Amino acid sequence: MKNTPLHWTRGAAQALYDLPLMDLLFQAQTAHRENFDPNRVQASKLLSIKTGGCAEDCAYCSQSARNGSKLPASKLIEVERVLSEARRARDGGATRFCMGAAWREPKDRDMDAIVAMVEGVRDLGMETCMTLGMLDDNQVVRLRDSGLDYYNHNIDTSERYYSQVITTRTFADRIDTMNRVQQAGIKVCSGGILGMGEEIWDRVDMLVTLANMAPAPDSVPINMLMPQEDTPLAGAKPIDPIDFVRIIATARIMMPKSYVRLSAGRSEMSDELQAMCFLAGANSIFVGETLLTAENPEEDADAILFAKLGIQAETATERTCTQAAE
Repeated sequence: MKNTPLHWTRGAAQALYDLPLMDLLFQAQTAHRENFDPNRVQASKLLSIKTGGCAEDCAYCSQSARNGSKLPASKLIEVERVLSEARRARDGGATRFCMGAAWREPKDRDMDAIVAMVEGVRDLGMETCMTLGMLDDNQVVRLRDSGLDYYNHNIDTSERYYSQVITTRTFADRIDTMNRVQQAGIKVCSGGILGMGEEIWDRVDMLVTLANMAPAPDSVPINMLMPQEDTPLAGAKPIDPIDFVRIIATARIMMPKSYVRLSAGRSEMSDELQAMCFLAGANSIFVGETLLTAENPEEDADAILFAKLGIQAETATERTCTQAAE
């Protein structure tokens, strides 16, 4: 499935977001049911393959070497260790394995190992996703030729607010990298973080940017900020839960054929809030106890919640059938 091209304006998107909540949820659930099984949720596993020491100054991130975080830097981990974690994730029900490195951009000397990771995970029958920062043309080609399914490159927030969060690269740098990835035939995974001090219209503008990509991202992670110690946003005010649900619902309507991932922040969400997010159209989660350096609900907690809601994890076979219909 591909998102049908439709140019969204800020005014149209804001009007959607501002609907009475029950009307917004009804539209979102209708769009969701037209494109997905409402009782299936795709499960991904995220592994940090290189932690800390990042040259970027992202205000939310404990891996930055520039914003006061005390997280020590590590080297790129061994390929076999990655594949061992991928096997465990697959056996635990995950269908996509996401690998993230704390870099501004990868060095060419690291690409052989990264390619081996992608090829090895694909051999396990899983979808692959990488997030490595900015890429040059040659690196994009190598990732494509390795069989990489998704490249994650979050835009984080609106273009207007971006410089309040990150100064070591521009919003345009992000867009350029995603364009390069899409032109090579790799699917894009891109979303943002809510609760960094931005205004509501910044969140809506972020969705407008994503929905107006050609095509829109196949996967859209929506993160609730988890303030990290020693970062500039350590004292950020939490986002209102209903505002968070509204963004999930608006994303589902604006990008009806994308997987909308309920990403970081789930460990701080009640079962009731997560249920509302699934009703609003979220249909993907990260499984496992950590997301790079942030906490995540344990697998037992997810299983209990899914049982309460009558939700089941999407299987690899179901995912293959979905892709065949695209």
